[in-house]
Amino acid sequence: MTQRGPAEFTPPPECPVFEPSWEEFADPFAFINKIRPIAEKTGICKVRPPPDWQPPFACDVDRLHFTPRIQRLNELEAQTRVKLNFLDQIAKFWELQGCTLKIPHVERKILDLYQLNRLVAEEGGFDLVCRERRWTKIAMTMGFAPGKAVGSHLRAHYERVLYPYHLFHSGTNLRCHYINKCIRMFVLEREVPIQVKQEPVEIKEINPEPEKCKSRYKKNIPPPPVDLYVCLVCGKGNDEDRLLLCDGCDDSYHTFCLIPPLSDVPKGDWRCPKCLAQECSKPQEAFGFEQACRDYSLKSFGEMADSFKSDYFNMPVHMVPTELVEKEFWRLVGTIEEDVTVEYGADIASKEFGSGFPIKGGKFKVAPHDEKYLQCGWNLNNMAMMTPSVLTHITADICGMTLPWLYVGMCFSSFCWHIEDHWSYSINYLHWGEPKTWYGAPGFAAEQLEAVMKKLAPELFESQPDLLHQLVTIMNPNTLMAHGVPIYRTNQCAGEFVITFPRSYHSGFNQGFNFAEAVNFCTVDWMPLGRQCVDHYRQLHRYCVFSHDEMVCNMAMKAGSLDVVLASAVQKDMRLMIKEERELRDKVRKMGVVQCELFEYDLLADDERQCVKCRTTCYLSALTCPCRPGVQVCLHHAHDLCSCPVSNYTLNYRFTLDDLYPMMNAVQQRAESYDEWAARVTEVMEAKLDKKRNVTVFRALLGESDEKSFPENDLLRQLRLVTQDAEKCSSVAQRLLNGKRQTRYRTGGGNSPNQLTVEEMRSFVRQLYNLPCSLTQAPLLKDLLNSIEDFQQHSEKLLFDEVSADSVSEIESLLEEGSQFDVFLPELPLLRERLEQTRWLTGVQQAEDPVSNPCGLSLDSMRRLIDRGVGLTPHPSTERTMARLQELLTISEEMEEKAQALLKARPPESLETLSSMLTQIDGVPAYLPNCLLLQDTVNRAKEWLQEAEDLQVGGQTLVLSSVSDMVLRAHAIPVRLEPLDQLEVLVSEVQAWKESAAKTFLIKNSPFTLFEVLCPRWEVGSSLKKKMRKVKGECVSSGKKKLVKLDSMSDVERALSDSKDSASAMFTLAEVRLKEQESLCSLRAANESKLLPTADCAALRVCVCQKPPMGAMLQCELCRDAFHSVCVRGPSDPLDPEAWLCPLCLRSTKPSLDKIQTLLSSLQRIRVRLPEGDALRYMIERAGSWQRRAREVIDSYDHSLTSQDCRRASPTLSHRTTGAALYPSPGSVSFMHTQNCIYVPGLSSELEELMVEGLLLQVSLPEAQQLYRLLLSGPPTTNTSHTEHRDAITSAEKKAKRRMNREETEIRDRGIKPKSKKQRMGTEKRRERKEASVSASDVSQSEDSEEDMTQCPAKNCLQPEGEEVYWVQCDCCNRWFHMICVGVSAELAAKEDYMCVTCSTTNAGRRK
Repeated sequence: MTQRGPAEFTPPPECPVFEPSWEEFADPFAFINKIRPIAEKTGICKVRPPPDWQPPFACDVDRLHFTPRIQRLNELEAQTRVKLNFLDQIAKFWELQGCTLKIPHVERKILDLYQLNRLVAEEGGFDLVCRERRWTKIAMTMGFAPGKAVGSHLRAHYERVLYPYHLFHSGTNLRCHYINKCIRMFVLEREVPIQVKQEPVEIKEINPEPEKCKSRYKKNIPPPPVDLYVCLVCGKGNDEDRLLLCDGCDDSYHTFCLIPPLSDVPKGDWRCPKCLAQECSKPQEAFGFEQACRDYSLKSFGEMADSFKSDYFNMPVHMVPTELVEKEFWRLVGTIEEDVTVEYGADIASKEFGSGFPIKGGKFKVAPHDEKYLQCGWNLNNMAMMTPSVLTHITADICGMTLPWLYVGMCFSSFCWHIEDHWSYSINYLHWGEPKTWYGAPGFAAEQLEAVMKKLAPELFESQPDLLHQLVTIMNPNTLMAHGVPIYRTNQCAGEFVITFPRSYHSGFNQGFNFAEAVNFCTVDWMPLGRQCVDHYRQLHRYCVFSHDEMVCNMAMKAGSLDVVLASAVQKDMRLMIKEERELRDKVRKMGVVQCELFEYDLLADDERQCVKCRTTCYLSALTCPCRPGVQVCLHHAHDLCSCPVSNYTLNYRFTLDDLYPMMNAVQQRAESYDEWAARVTEVMEAKLDKKRNVTVFRALLGESDEKSFPENDLLRQLRLVTQDAEKCSSVAQRLLNGKRQTRYRTGGGNSPNQLTVEEMRSFVRQLYNLPCSLTQAPLLKDLLNSIEDFQQHSEKLLFDEVSADSVSEIESLLEEGSQFDVFLPELPLLRERLEQTRWLTGVQQAEDPVSNPCGLSLDSMRRLIDRGVGLTPHPSTERTMARLQELLTISEEMEEKAQALLKARPPESLETLSSMLTQIDGVPAYLPNCLLLQDTVNRAKEWLQEAEDLQVGGQTLVLSSVSDMVLRAHAIPVRLEPLDQLEVLVSEVQAWKESAAKTFLIKNSPFTLFEVLCPRWEVGSSLKKKMRKVKGECVSSGKKKLVKLDSMSDVERALSDSKDSASAMFTLAEVRLKEQESLCSLRAANESKLLPTADCAALRVCVCQKPPMGAMLQCELCRDAFHSVCVRGPSDPLDPEAWLCPLCLRSTKPSLDKIQTLLSSLQRIRVRLPEGDALRYMIERAGSWQRRAREVIDSYDHSLTSQDCRRASPTLSHRTTGAALYPSPGSVSFMHTQNCIYVPGLSSELEELMVEGLLLQVSLPEAQQLYRLLLSGPPTTNTSHTEHRDAITSAEKKAKRRMNREETEIRDRGIKPKSKKQRMGTEKRRERKEASVSASDVSQSEDSEEDMTQCPAKNCLQPEGEEVYWVQCDCCNRWFHMICVGVSAELAAKEDYMCVTCSTTNAGRRK
């Protein structure tokens, strides 16, 4: 461990900072008097003017030249300067001995020789320390670690360097053996040279003449009879070559007789021991600052200052933190190793160069808007001489006191600890530049600060008793604070004032280049301190800046114009002055001084009338003696004038005592009115108990002070303060009694910042009784206090009890009562907390009540309750409930997380795992959504498994819609279901089958779906919907089965999916087939009627382009519509007798029956029913039935007719040949067919129906081609009977047709007749069919005959059903037809005559 360095500087606390308003700033002395009670406690304060107060800088910068003071920082600090002085003496001692002092190092630190010397002296001296072995203790005191033999090193260094100096000062014989040994050992290890303080000396020019140079050795001249040079130590003259001559006294000494002995001749001056004692005993010169050799202008000084700071800190001046500068300054002043020198332009007279503030009549031209600063009280040129300042009564101009001084600072330039002259106020204004750091101590700590500095640096005060008045000594504030001195600091920035108060020590330094101005002023309160200061100066023999007695007398001579408060202060000061003067004059008279003489001392300059002893400025009286002209002493030092008899002395006086008393009486008379008022104020302020006056008396005294303009002083401030306190107490007491303030409980607010506590209220009641005045509210407030105490007792009892839901009303009533008191009651927040706790417990009970909350506690409810409970004040009841809720929430969250994890598990968990989880959830009294969802999932899984089991156990063929629905439902159930894989395989196989069937049937880019191709056509033709009228009706029941209304293909597909077996599916498809036949018959009839010879071709709309027929046309064998050969693709070979179908009728590729049967076989292996499969099965059954019928028809033809004959006969037998015009008419556009077509009117209805059904089949059958060729040749020789044709119809078709015809029979039985010839319709609803299903075998012959009676004569009656069925009558044959069967609308039937197809054909033949 090395020696400890100086501790880092700790900034003292900040002094008060005041920011006056414009109203307060208007009168500087009133504002300073206002802040004085606060600011004088810290000694200094800072005042920030209002922001708009910015006086112009009026100093003549060009004329301002000054010579600064030189400041070496480590010489400023008192303790550091003591160390430097000690080192100077040690260095001088060894230098005169012919040696150079070098300071040794210990533990890599420079040894503090001053501290070592002081510690050894305090321990009893070198001999005692050695005997007691205290060197280790001294080493530890100096900061060295023990155990490193540092004590022995310190002993060696002390013995070699300091002990000879100590022996020299003590006068011990230096020739003792020990000293000789010590001197011989004078070799200092690890030494560094010390910088010795340079002191100003008088420099004399030396003439270097050789003959005047004195030789060190004796001159080589013939020896006289007696030796002229002998050694004063040994008394011998031998060894003349070793004799030295002293440069001071020419005495001779042998080099080996000196202490220490010299081995060589010194090169510089050498002094003998006698001259050495004389040199060392000379008193030191008083320390002071030297003046710099250079004269600076403001600009050149600023450049130098900024350069110094930026170079020192190696950064721009404006970027250096003030804290860093402050710490570095105190480090530098406390070290002896670094020598930093700065310059300070201090005490520059503003009278010579002009003030920084504008002056009336000055050289600086003030702008009109700045003229207000000329008369401003804060202008330092005006402040010292304003009326409230007593310095206005000093006749002379005093630089620095009544005239401002200017200060130009640079970084580290400082002003040392001092108090102002005569202990006056001072005010400093920083015009511009970097901040100035201040330190101050309050006036009451002045003597304490002086005592600490004298204790820590007594050597400095021995030579300079008035050292602190020289402004040359500084001491670290931390050191003073460590000794109990209160120190405060502040940073004064540009545009701010710093005020120091009487006898307040202050010091500081500048942060950088700046310009400041300062002046002194004195107020009335300073008067007693001013007289004390004069007495203090007399003891220190310090001169006075002005005569205090002269100033008091000048004020007394102007008693009529004095302020009453100032007059009172002057009167008190004069009384003390006259009393002291009378005692001194009596003392002098008793001494024997009889001569008296009037002398006007005010006509002399201050330095000409100073006491020769104490340097006090004489004014009232002084003693003189003829032996010492121009010399006088004050009466306190009458014995120090001269040695002449006292009778020779003359008493010079300025006033006789009889002159002084009238002056004092005049001042007293001026102050009487104020004194009388002050006496009454004192009386009422000091009244006790029942003698106290009402507050109105205090208000009257204040009013009197305002009327008579009594100045602001301590008494008036105290009276005003007491009155204000009484009024405030009265107002607060009345408010407390009235309860004017809204309660916190009602408004929800917090504590009012002005609200009293109960203890404060007790103190307030005591304060009411302790006021100097009496208040009527005091007894009433005491009763209120008793009520509050009763409330507190009741509240404490309730708070002590357990929390109960029944106590809510009681707590609320207490809160209501407590809120009426305008007092801070600590029980109120506790009662609110108890109310919240009670309400919270009630809320928990309600949430857990199964009656009010049957679902149970939800997680959000638990969290809300817990969040509310967390904010409650801890209580055992709430803590227990909170713990239970926390546990329940933890369990619930854990269950919810597990349930959510099970529901989101991939792959899904088994049903057993979920069921086991549900067993854990049972018994948890909470509403758990995920657990409920888990329960629902388990239930759905069980239902799904049961359904899957029912499907497998029933042995029925599965329906695709049911299987698909179950697969979709299984995917929505997050449970691993074993049958799901099997069902998914079935669905995928069905999908593969559908894709295979689509490839088999569908044409490339076909707009139809597979189901639309396989199922009978529901809508035929594009214009069919426009011609059909929608008939309202109800679904008619047939047996037990509720019939489904089939309005679209989606309805058909839905009906097939919903059918329970294949039979019902076949029945549905049979109904669709009938619809297909009805629609196609109507379409064919309509298309045939369009192309009749009577039709206007230009008005016709045919083909896919919906344009009139023209040119080569193609006619579809199925829909009988005509198509332009350029719009559609015709047959590849027009001569090939194949049926041509239009794009709308050609719906599939029509595969062979074998392929279709293969598809059906593969579907049957899958064992899944689907609408496409039912349609395919029905198609195969339909194809088989049609094949049988077609073979019968083919067989009925003449077998002798060969196919070749048929081919030749076809053109001749056909009524419509290739290239022939189709029904040309005059004026119409001619067009022709380009392919062979069957002549429909020549066919029977059975053959046409057979042919149409063969073309409708989406399967390629050889019978269809054969039948087409036969029909193309002509009708058969024998027709198939109607009965045989009906037998060939499948049983399902019979059932469907009978059901439709039965409805018509029921309508006919009701006797409903058509309304007119043109139309008739059934207006009543058909009766409902019986619930029992009617099979094909149950249909009787009577029912068949009934059906024949209800059919319309149309070849292919559509047998429409519904509430309204429209009929139309032919105008030729008078037969009735269904409008929908012949393709006639109600509007057309009403406007035009109708002719059936048969009649139209007959009439056409006749016309031909």
